[in-house]
Amino acid sequence: MIPLLRIQMNRFKWILKGEILSLLWNLLLAMIAYMVCRFIYWAENYSSFANISFDQWKQILTGGLKFDLSAVLYTNIILIVLFAIPCHLKEKMSPKIGKLIFLLFNGLGIVMNLMDAVYFNFTGRRTTASVFQEFSGEDNLVSIFLTEIFRHWYFVLAAVVMIYGLAKLYRAPQYDKERSVRLLYYYPIRTVLFALIFFFTINGMRGGFGAAVRPITISNANQYVSKPSEAALVLNTPFSVIRTLGKKAFVTPSYFTQEELEQIYSPIHQPVDSVAFQPKNVVVLIVESFGKEYVGSLNKSLEPGYVGYTPFVDSLISKSLTYRYSYSNGRKSIDGMPSVLSSIPMFVEPFFLTPASMNTISGIAGELSKKGYYTAFFHGAQNGSMGFQAFAKSSGFQDYYGRTEYDEDDRFEGDKDFDGTWAIWDEPFLQYYAQKMSEFQQPFMTAVFTASSHHPFVIPEQYKDTFPEGPLVIHKCIRYTDHSLRKFFEFVSTQPWYENTLFVLTADHSNLTDHAFYQTDLGRFSVPIIFFDPSGQTITGVREEIAQQIDIMPTLLGMMHYDEPYVAFGCDLLHTPSDSLYAVNYNSGIYQYVKNDYLLQFDGDKSIGFYALSDSLLQHNMLNEQSVQNDMERDLKAIIQQYMSRMNQDMMTVTK
Repeated sequence: MIPLLRIQMNRFKWILKGEILSLLWNLLLAMIAYMVCRFIYWAENYSSFANISFDQWKQILTGGLKFDLSAVLYTNIILIVLFAIPCHLKEKMSPKIGKLIFLLFNGLGIVMNLMDAVYFNFTGRRTTASVFQEFSGEDNLVSIFLTEIFRHWYFVLAAVVMIYGLAKLYRAPQYDKERSVRLLYYYPIRTVLFALIFFFTINGMRGGFGAAVRPITISNANQYVSKPSEAALVLNTPFSVIRTLGKKAFVTPSYFTQEELEQIYSPIHQPVDSVAFQPKNVVVLIVESFGKEYVGSLNKSLEPGYVGYTPFVDSLISKSLTYRYSYSNGRKSIDGMPSVLSSIPMFVEPFFLTPASMNTISGIAGELSKKGYYTAFFHGAQNGSMGFQAFAKSSGFQDYYGRTEYDEDDRFEGDKDFDGTWAIWDEPFLQYYAQKMSEFQQPFMTAVFTASSHHPFVIPEQYKDTFPEGPLVIHKCIRYTDHSLRKFFEFVSTQPWYENTLFVLTADHSNLTDHAFYQTDLGRFSVPIIFFDPSGQTITGVREEIAQQIDIMPTLLGMMHYDEPYVAFGCDLLHTPSDSLYAVNYNSGIYQYVKNDYLLQFDGDKSIGFYALSDSLLQHNMLNEQSVQNDMERDLKAIIQQYMSRMNQDMMTVTK
């Protein structure tokens, strides 16, 4: 009996060695590939991660292993399940099937990580599942991908080398049908073994053991970093996509009772005074990627002799009202439109891409439509692109003018003015916008979203030698867009409606940077916010105050003494005390709240960072050193709870 048992155990050890070791070896290969991708990601975006110390790297890599293991177990779950199939059944399958599955899913993971290394420059975070909705209406993605493949050929080479390495090093499981079927305890022991593998796999996906351990999410990456932007190095793209598939964006926290909440913060704006409503035309220019860094007059202290790339906008600022500390509420184009036109910040996921986008919402167009305004939105891309047309309609714009309408206008060159990738060039489309407004009945409210200063950063052939290059590839495009804005204002300044119009110029988000100040977690959100009133009735100058995109709607309505209540998460900048102004945004699982002289970073449960705005590079975390931190955390919690609650309950408008 003993010799027989010994023979049986030896046979089982052979099977165990052949299959378990091959499975573990292949998973280890995938883990190594993900780690290599992490360092490539870091190298491609070195300027954003240049000051990471050795100790910080140890934390990042420690966290990275946890997230990589989770992603590798998710993407190799089929390979793991194949392990459960008895040997004599697996022999009927070609050994190439397991290898093909391994290369397919892990090769896809490698490609996703490398592609995202390029995309980080524009978003400042890892890509999530919302990317599938974000670009679902675009028909030019193939040409964009091909362009980027040629531009980043070294990523293609890296992917080929890594996938080839996986193929060469892949270890096919070794098994013997004859030995397995003769093994007396094969099925019972294999069942127990698979149960153990399943147990460790599930807990590896979750990021830890025990019922008390919540499955790790994107926000958990922040516990391994000192800055939210560095969370991108801890995460990997397959994990970020998988863990956000089908997730509900808005979960209402219970920081306060409803009565406490309303006392701390409410987004309902009441009429500011008893002055009668004073209708003026409203024109909002949302300029693609027009970060504050590019505007010379707003950066006198950036470096000696800095003049920027926007001579016309600088001249406009000299006779406008703008703000020293001005921020976007998101990092993508689809974040900018709700923030600017409906005072809805981006929390967790872009508003466009959540079920809450079906809510009834307030918007400056909808509010002014109640006063008899004609409202229209302009965007030179293909109609329906980025979901702009749908949002324009839901927020109260009566008409939409896109590439289709431009092509139909005989005064312009139609598709000859298409940039070949995204939209009509800025100069002709802004001229079209200006001329169409001159046909509208007053009062009107319009908005335009430009496109030329967008990746891949090209300008019309006729201007190739007109505008000089800058340190960054986007700088030449910014010069062209600034020129286009000059031509726009030259035309509208001759129109009879010009003097009775309020203009606002801002960016949807910032973009490429070459100054450390604009590469911090807060600096990446810096955009200009410029109010221009040709009549001279609005005060001018650069105010040493805080402003954000979601302030634009309430400020414009306040300028005209709008006399009805509405929902907006921003402030009326001209009727709110300076010490009550704030800015809020969301970055890789972290809420950032700017008020008075401080920045608070909050992960939804606790504060993780507290900085003085004078600490421009955010190098000294004063967490728990300042009593004002508690007040800021209370206010931010109230904003978050109001936002989530109203989104989930469809309470984004005032009901009468």
